[in-house]
Amino acid sequence: MPPTKISLAPDGKSTVNAPTWIWLDKGAFKPVSVTASLPGTGLWATTTAKPVSLHLDPGTADAETLPASGECLINDDGSIGEPYARGKGELTPPCGVRYLRSSGDGTYGLEATLTWEITWEGAGGTGGDLPNGTFATTTQVPVQEIQSVNR
Repeated sequence: MPPTKISLAPDGKSTVNAPTWIWLDKGAFKPVSVTASLPGTGLWATTTAKPVSLHLDPGTADAETLPASGECLINDDGSIGEPYARGKGELTPPCGVRYLRSSGDGTYGLEATLTWEITWEGAGGTGGDLPNGTFATTTQVPVQEIQSVNR
């Protein structure tokens, strides 16, 4: 399995009350299969794992996940989330987090857990479902607060 590496925008520092967009590169997160066989016996089995969702835990109770469930589902094109692009600043990301309080001089540990649905098929028409696999990564996110004066 490829390591669970998320992309963030803004990258570097998030800002209180502004959404942080999160996505996974669809090129790296696609179904993965492996086949094993016993030579001369006709016995073989193929196991396939496909990514199905990404669960976000912002690392603090002072945050909101987007969507509220924290579960970002896989898109029709195989991607998860949506990359931030110029002009989307006022939009809510389909996968992300909104921090409600500054992390001060520290960071929040944003945990992203990718769930893989695993199945197998084998010789003689055998096959079935295996337990899902989950792989997590933690990204340290500094969250700043911007002060402004409106006159």
